[in-house]
Amino acid sequence: MAKAHESEESVKPNIFMRIGLFIKQVIDELRKVVTPTAKELAGWSIAVFIFVVLLMALVSGMDFGLGKLTLWIFG
Repeated sequence: MAKAHESEESVKPNIFMRIGLFIKQVIDELRKVVTPTAKELAGWSIAVFIFVVLLMALVSGMDFGLGKLTLWIFG
């Protein structure tokens, strides 16, 4: 058991090699990223804006409704 543990440690690269490998892997992954076109970016931005506005309306409506309900019950 002790020999197996020692051999694993000897195979493990030093900290600088591990950092270099990490950076290489990050760069390789970044090369796979596809930049959206202007039309796609605009479409997704509008979709997100509409979604946020709908959620704001929902939360505001619930806040207003629950506030009125609370005043009706306890007011």
